Amino acid sequence: MKRWIGYLWAVSAPAAAPLLAQDPLAAIRTYRDAHQGAIVAELRDFLSLTNVAGNLPNIRRNAEALVAMLEQRGAKAQILETGAEPVVFGEIGDPSKPTILFYCHYDGQPVNPASWQQTDPWQPVLRTKAIEAGGTVVAQWPGASDTVNPDWRLYARSASDDKSPIVALMQMLDAWNAAGVAPPNHLKFIFEGDEEAGSQYLAETARRYRDLLRADLAVMADGPIHESGRPSAFFGLRGIAGVTLTVYGPIRPLHSGHYGNWAPNPAMRLAQLLASMKGPSGEVLVPGWEDDMIPLSDADQRALAEFPHDDEQQRLQFQLGAVDGRGGTRHQLIAHPSLNLRGMRSLFVGPEARTLVPDVAVAELDLRLVAGNTPERQVEKLGRHIERQGYTVVREDPDSATRVNTPRLVKLTWSEGYPAGRTPIDQPVAQAVIEALRSTGLGAPVVVPTMGGSGPAYVFTDILQQPFVVIPIVNHDNNQHAENENVRLGHLFRGMEILGAAASAKIPKAPATP
Repeated sequence: MKRWIGYLWAVSAPAAAPLLAQDPLAAIRTYRDAHQGAIVAELRDFLSLTNVAGNLPNIRRNAEALVAMLEQRGAKAQILETGAEPVVFGEIGDPSKPTILFYCHYDGQPVNPASWQQTDPWQPVLRTKAIEAGGTVVAQWPGASDTVNPDWRLYARSASDDKSPIVALMQMLDAWNAAGVAPPNHLKFIFEGDEEAGSQYLAETARRYRDLLRADLAVMADGPIHESGRPSAFFGLRGIAGVTLTVYGPIRPLHSGHYGNWAPNPAMRLAQLLASMKGPSGEVLVPGWEDDMIPLSDADQRALAEFPHDDEQQRLQFQLGAVDGRGGTRHQLIAHPSLNLRGMRSLFVGPEARTLVPDVAVAELDLRLVAGNTPERQVEKLGRHIERQGYTVVREDPDSATRVNTPRLVKLTWSEGYPAGRTPIDQPVAQAVIEALRSTGLGAPVVVPTMGGSGPAYVFTDILQQPFVVIPIVNHDNNQHAENENVRLGHLFRGMEILGAAASAKIPKAPATP
C-alpha cells in the first residue's frame, strides 16, 4: 500500500511544460514514449490490490484507489453505493460536447495460487516474454522514464481482465494534461466491482443513476484484441441463461443385473432428451429457437464478410476433425442463439464405475442469446420442447406421489441471466467509432457485429438507451480467468492510442431531452 500511495504522490506532482503537439493522439504517443516505466509502475501497483468480488474490504480498497486515480487527473469522482461491491463514477471534460461513457470492471476472478508460476497472483511479476515461450523474470523494474521492451509481459490476476484498460485510460488523461490538450469529448467513466460475479448490481445502478450516466456512446474496454493487433470493435455482446435439467429414475440406485431393462435409466433418458435438441451439424432443433432474433443489417453482414476469419487455423489448433454450423463461419454462427451442454452427471465412471441403474441424471446447459431474445422466452421454448418429448416438467424437487404417478419427469430450473445488447454498424455513431479507430494508423479496424461472449451490454443499450461498442486492447493469449494471466506491454502501450482514438471519436451529440 505504501508503494501505491507513493505512486499517487508522483502523479500529483506538477505537470511538465505543455508540449507543442496539440493533436490528442500525437500527445498520447509523445507522453507514452517518455513515460513507459511510469505506466508499468501504475499498473503494477494497481494489480497489487486483491480484487476478488465478494471480498468487500479488498474491493472497497480498489474502489477508493480508483477515486484517487481519477481525482489526480482532474476528474470529478465518486462512489455509487450498491449495498455490496461499489461502482466508481468519474467525469471530465466539457459537458457541451458529445459524451462518451467508458465502462471497465475492476474485480477479478478467484485464483488457485498453486497453479500459478508465482507465489502470489497479486504480487505482479515482469517477464521477458510469455512463460510458454520461455520468458524469464525481470529482476529490476524499469524506472519511470525508461523505455520498456514491448514483448515483456506483466503477470498478475486482472493484468488483462480488466485493470490494464483502466490504467490505459488514466494514462491517456495524463498525456493530455501534460500536453495541455483538453479532452476531445465529455468523458465519463463507470468502473464496476462485480462483473466476474455476474454484474448483480449494475442494472439497478444504471436505473438509479440514469441521469448521471447519460451519454451519446458507451464503450466497454474489455476482452482481447484481434490476434493481428489491429484495432477491434465489437458492437454487441450476447446474453445468457443457465439451465439445469434433472431426470429421475428409481428412488435409489439399483443393481443393473436385477433391475436393468426394467427400471428406466435416467442417464439414458437424459441423453436421448438432449439428443432431441440438436441436429447432426449442431443446429438447434427446438421449435422457434431463432424466431425472436433481430436479423443483422446489410452493414453487419458486410463486416462479417470482411472479417479476417481464422476458422481453419483454429480447427487445427484444437484438433477438431470437423466443425458444426453447416459451413457457416464461427462469427456468423455467433450471431445466432446457441444451446450448449456444459456438463452432465450421473453416478460414476472410470475406476469408480459400478453396475448400477442411476437414481438421477443432471445436465447443465448455457443458452447464449442474441438481440431480440430474452432469457424467459428461450427457456419457455426449451420447456415446451421437453414436454413434446413426453415429459412432465416441474420446477421444484418432486414429492413421492409425483414420482410414482409421472411416467417421464424432468425438473427444469434456470438462472435469470440477461438479454443481449447490440448496436447496428450502420448507425452514424458506429461509423464514427470505426473511422476514429482507422485514424490511429494501426491497421484497418476489425469490426464484428457481436462478440461471442456474454456481458452486460443490455444495461447500456436497453436501460440507458445508448449506442454501445466493445473496444478491447489486451493480447489474445492473455490467459484471462486462468492461471498466469498476463498482459503484453506492447499491447498496453498501443491500447492508450486505441482508447484515445475512441475518446476522440467525432460522434453526434443526442438532442437534449425535455
